[in-house]
Amino acid sequence: MTAKSAPRTRCVGAIVHDTNGRVLLVRRRNPPGEGLWSLPGGRVEPGETDETALVREVREETGLSVTVGAWVGTVDRVAPRGVYEIHDYACQVRSGTLRAGDDASDARWADSAILATLPLTEMLHDTLAAWGQLPRR
Repeated sequence: MTAKSAPRTRCVGAIVHDTNGRVLLVRRRNPPGEGLWSLPGGRVEPGETDETALVREVREETGLSVTVGAWVGTVDRVAPRGVYEIHDYACQVRSGTLRAGDDASDARWADSAILATLPLTEMLHDTLAAWGQLPRR
């Protein structure tokens, strides 16, 4: 089975920067990516739009309510049974208090110095760099 013929699961991710230019990250509690830092997000459930799924996932994982903005890019990641097709969107925080929840064991804002020290999910740093979405400080 090739990557193109493998079952695809639609997922979403949030690229959120705070007023200091830091990027929002969560540490994954479960496989795949257990223990690694990534963007908040997850699977789009049946009947959900990307926007609805993203608002739900960010709230569950971080306690923050976001407004979903423009689509930034899409990446494919190998999944246990196929491929995760992850659509990433720029988001802005509307309200809430940052806290880890759901399948995140930790959540934090990361500037460039902190980002350089964290174990990240595969290709996250390179993808954010290519999209011009690294922390601004």
